[in-house]
Amino acid sequence: MWEDRVDGVVPRVPIGDWIENAFDWVKENLGAFFDTLAELMQDSVNGIAELLNAPNALVLAAVFALLSWLVRDWKVAVGTLLGMALVVSMEQWENAMETLALIVVATIVALVIAIPLGILAARSDRFSRIIRPVMDLMQTMPAFVWLVPVVTLFSIGVPAGLVATIIFALPPGVRLTELGIRQVDAEVVEAGHAFGATPRQILREVQLPLAMPTVMAGVNQVIMLALSMAVIAGLVGGGGLGSEVTSSISRLDIGLGFEAGISVVILAIFLDRVTASAGTPRRGLLRALRTRATRPRTEPAATDETPAEVADDQEAVRTGSP
Repeated sequence: MWEDRVDGVVPRVPIGDWIENAFDWVKENLGAFFDTLAELMQDSVNGIAELLNAPNALVLAAVFALLSWLVRDWKVAVGTLLGMALVVSMEQWENAMETLALIVVATIVALVIAIPLGILAARSDRFSRIIRPVMDLMQTMPAFVWLVPVVTLFSIGVPAGLVATIIFALPPGVRLTELGIRQVDAEVVEAGHAFGATPRQILREVQLPLAMPTVMAGVNQVIMLALSMAVIAGLVGGGGLGSEVTSSISRLDIGLGFEAGISVVILAIFLDRVTASAGTPRRGLLRALRTRATRPRTEPAATDETPAEVADDQEAVRTGSP
């Protein structure tokens, strides 16, 4: 194995052969498990896609616009409504909802894995050092490379695209969760310890709430990477807008490519604005309603004085005269 040398000096390391043999072993011994997992993922994506496609497209577009208004402002809501109406007019709505279903499932799975890993990395320097190279590998590996092993395990179809999307989108969730918790002021944590809070209480009631803007930034990045990878996953049968982009490339159909691409852009802008605003809710209808509901109501004290007498009393207080 080590007899082959590159340029007669450096021995060739057959990493590719090792990885291929490992995947062959996994496929041979765990094939039934991956088949079951593929069916579960397929059913999950299909179920959400059917739910999104069940109502009238314009009705759901209005719901998306209302959601944008609740978390951001009316301008984003109008833009969302017009953008979604454009997707409907280009006859890409069903494909867009299939892509959205894939993104929803991929994001949920990625966050369920990423946030606990980020918390553990924030609390353990050793675990952080171990997981950092793994995150570097997952994030810097070219996206197309992940399509090869997932097709080997799950064959062509939605599950392969979903797994590739999860792998590609997961690292920002881990990194930003760890970063957010580590940035919490140590004095605040020490104050929690001084009041007798347990580590779990400090994490749940102190660190996570203070780290929430950074964690939500990680959620935003996970969604954006999932969307970009979901389009690439169309090459392996991921469905949705990715399949339309792939079809336009194979047929050199410029019009179809731009229609699918514009639909991806509209979906990306909507998801980005909503998730970014959810992390820092400074404005929006929901914020205004919450502020109005929690604002203390003060009623003027009852008095028998006339307005003129009240004015005289105020003047007396101001001038200091009895």
